[in-house]
Amino acid sequence: MISTPQTDEALMLLYCEGDLQAFRELYQRHSNGLYRFISWRSPRREWVDEIVQDSWAALHTARPHYTPLAGFRTYLYQIARNRLIDLLRQKEIFLVGDDAHNDAHHDVFDNAAIDNATHTSQDALSPEAALDKKQQADRLHAAIRVLPNDQKEALVLQQFNGLSLEEIAVITAVPVETVKSRLRYAMQKLRSQLHSQTKQGEPA
Repeated sequence: MISTPQTDEALMLLYCEGDLQAFRELYQRHSNGLYRFISWRSPRREWVDEIVQDSWAALHTARPHYTPLAGFRTYLYQIARNRLIDLLRQKEIFLVGDDAHNDAHHDVFDNAAIDNATHTSQDALSPEAALDKKQQADRLHAAIRVLPNDQKEALVLQQFNGLSLEEIAVITAVPVETVKSRLRYAMQKLRSQLHSQTKQGEPA
């Protein structure tokens, strides 16, 4: 039995020994974050559930070979990202630059997820404040959706999943400096997009 909170890595080692309660705790901790990450990364809505389920199944299969060399979450997200890459290859779909963002199937991340990610709630807001908050979330959603894939991926992992620069570098297989550049460009583009949307909404 798990009586006190343990690290993800300790839980995974317990799971490797057959402790199903440890797996349930890992799933409770990371299922939403993993789904959020794949929802942003996948070019097809219908793939998300498949990739997430396959990732947990692959984690189970990999138990005999698991060693806690990196954080558990990094390990899990790598599995999911590799599964998505494999699926893209199987379907012979290659995403270059912004080409993928024009398909309606890419709109797979909702405003509720943004609220959950930032630990905010509309329950205590007035109707006017709730509407304003939703409109802000809609604008943010639209601006993120048109970012290049690599910048969007880094941004989502940092801002909505709480990963460090080092963790993002491991997951995306690029140097930390590259991650920093992607985040910097992503924030610049977001500010530009949001500023443009605000000016367009101003009365003439």
